[in-house]
Amino acid sequence: MTTLQAAPARATYREVFAVGQFRVLFTGYTLFLGGETVKMLALSVTVYAGTGSPLLAALAYVAGFLPYALGGTLLLAYADRWPPRAVMVGYDLVRAAVAAVLAAGLLSPTAMLVLVFVTGIPSAVASAARSALLPELLDGDRYVLGRAVFSMAAGGTQVLGFAVGAMLIAALGPYGALWITVASCLLSAALLRLRLAERPRRGTAAGYAVRETWRVNRELLRRPAIRSLLLAQWLPPALMVGAEGVLVPYAVQIGMPDSAGLLFTAVALGMFTGDLAIGRLVTPARRERLAGPLALLLGAPLLGFVLSPGPVTAALLLAVSGFGVAYQLGLARRFLEAVPEANRGQAFGLALTGTMTLQGLFAAGGGALGEVSAPGLVVGAAGAASLLAVWGLRRVLTSPSA
Repeated sequence: MTTLQAAPARATYREVFAVGQFRVLFTGYTLFLGGETVKMLALSVTVYAGTGSPLLAALAYVAGFLPYALGGTLLLAYADRWPPRAVMVGYDLVRAAVAAVLAAGLLSPTAMLVLVFVTGIPSAVASAARSALLPELLDGDRYVLGRAVFSMAAGGTQVLGFAVGAMLIAALGPYGALWITVASCLLSAALLRLRLAERPRRGTAAGYAVRETWRVNRELLRRPAIRSLLLAQWLPPALMVGAEGVLVPYAVQIGMPDSAGLLFTAVALGMFTGDLAIGRLVTPARRERLAGPLALLLGAPLLGFVLSPGPVTAALLLAVSGFGVAYQLGLARRFLEAVPEANRGQAFGLALTGTMTLQGLFAAGGGALGEVSAPGLVVGAAGAASLLAVWGLRRVLTSPSA
C-alpha cells in the first residue's frame, strides 16, 4: 500500500532546466510536437485536395491521434519492457520513414490515411516511455514543474504551431512541408541517441505483450487510489473539450466565422498561462489544495455561452476555462506515488490513452449534439457536465493534507 508523502519544497523552472538530461528530453519533445503538427496539417491539406471531402480531411487531421486508443490497450507493456531511449529513438525513425513516404507523393489519399493510422499505434508506447522517464530525471517538485513545462510546450504548439505550419505549407506546398517533418524526426532521434543516457527497462515480465497490457491495465484500474486519480485526470477536461467540437459553428452563429481561430487560441493561451502561473507562483502544498477549485474553472465559464457572448467575451471565458487545466499539477505527485514503479510506463500510458480517447469522443459528441441544438447551448451543457464531474470527484480532488 502506498503511503502519501508530504508535499516537497517548491522548485523553480530554472532548477528544472538546470538538469541537462531534462533539456535533452524536452528538446526532443518539442521537435516531436513541431513535426507532428506540420505532418497532420500537410496531410489534411493533401487529402482534401485529392478528394474534395471535408470528412476525409478531418479524419486526416486526427489520424495521428486515434491510434492512441489501440496502442494503449494492446501495446503499453512495451513501455516498461524496453529501455526508454530505445523506444523513443525507434519511434522517431518510424515517424521519419512514414513522413518520407508521404512526402514522396506516391500514395493515394486513402492509402495515406491507412499508413498514418497503422504506424501511429505505437505512439502510445513512445509517449508512455517519455512520461515515465521524467520522474527519473526530476525529483520532488521539479517533477511537477517538468510536467508543467511539457504541458506548456503542447499548448504553445497549438498557438504557434498551426500558424508556422500553415506558412510552411504555403511556401513549400504540403509535400515539401512534409520533408520538414522528416528532418525533425531524424534530428530528434539523433539527439536522443547521442545525448540521452540509457536507462534499463523497468519491467521484467515476458510473454505476450497484449495479454500483459490487459492484465496490468486491469490491475491498475482495480486499485481505488489509482482509478480515482485517473478519473479525476480524464473526466473534467474531456467534458470541457466537448465544447471545442462546436466552436466553429458557434463563431458562425454569432455572425463572426473568422473568430473561430481566436476562440481555439484562447483555450491554448489559458492552458499555457495556468501551468506557468500555478507552477511558478504557488507552493506544492497549496497547489494540491487548489486542485478542486481550479477544476471548477474548467466548466464554470462555459455556462456563459448560453447568453451567446461576442467573440471577445467568448475568448475570455474560454481562456479562463483553459487556465483551469492547471488543476492537474495538484494531482501529479499523488499519481506518481500511487503507481507501482515497475509499471510506471504503462500507468502513464494508460493515463494518456484515456485522456486522448475520451477527449476525442466528447469532442465528437459535442459536434453531434450541435446538429440538433444551438452551439451556445452545447458549450454551456459541456460546462455543466464538467462541473458535475468535478462534484462527483470532489473527494479525490481534495488533497489528503488539506
